[in-house]
Amino acid sequence: MAKTHDLKRRIRSIRNTMQVTKAMKMVSAARLRRAQDRILGARPFALLTKKVLSSLAARANPELHPLLVQRPIKTVELILVTSDRGLCGSFNANAIKTGAAFLRQHSPETLNIMSIGRRGRDFVRRRGLTITGEWIDVFRNLEFDTARSIADDLIARYVAGEIDAVFVAYNEFKNIVSQKPVVEQILPIPRAELQGKEGIEDYIYEPNPESLFEAILPGYVRNQVWRALLESAAAEHAARMTAMDSATKNAKELTEALTLHMNRVRQASITTEIIEVVSGAAALG
Repeated sequence: MAKTHDLKRRIRSIRNTMQVTKAMKMVSAARLRRAQDRILGARPFALLTKKVLSSLAARANPELHPLLVQRPIKTVELILVTSDRGLCGSFNANAIKTGAAFLRQHSPETLNIMSIGRRGRDFVRRRGLTITGEWIDVFRNLEFDTARSIADDLIARYVAGEIDAVFVAYNEFKNIVSQKPVVEQILPIPRAELQGKEGIEDYIYEPNPESLFEAILPGYVRNQVWRALLESAAAEHAARMTAMDSATKNAKELTEALTLHMNRVRQASITTEIIEVVSGAAALG
């Protein structure tokens, strides 16, 4: 009977775990709906702004604004966006793996990393890399002011010549079951490849290019950082919801298998006791 008691205790433990994973799935599903609405609202503007400004950067004189200047890349800043908590499947592993691949492919004289999220911060510390900034628990209450602070710090250091390029590695939200790890350039402003007649045409600036760039380029950088944070937030909730759903299903299957095994053990024990009683009665007779 000791084995039956052990099985009961294990089944009870798995059922308790299943209740936790089911609750976490429901919480992630609720948060995902809000995060999905935010990224679907922000993504079209961010992508169109990137397209227009990339075209502007390809035509404009780099001397019109410091964020258009492309210098020899000696110092690179990588923003690594991960989550603060685990239990979200391969979400963090994919972002870290993509960031690590970027680091191997680029070998500037100096490589700095800004970590957003506790998991990425821990990875960078284990590698002994240079951390220029740590942002923890920003996804608990994600606000645009956070993206503004991060972007303004990057802009100031880029203008001062402390860094020559800025990239961001994060998980892009595709749908509930798919998140794509990507690395995108933020600074300097990426330049589009113009071909044919498109390369000859230019825009009409009003009032003048300097005033226009001064007004929109810092906002562009803030929007790209904001979009990366929103994409990562939605992807994290989707990954956690999927992982908790799988964990709940696995716990249910394991509970059913253990219950069946416990019943067989109990039946075998009862059968053995009956045989012993019958055998004893037969011996006495």
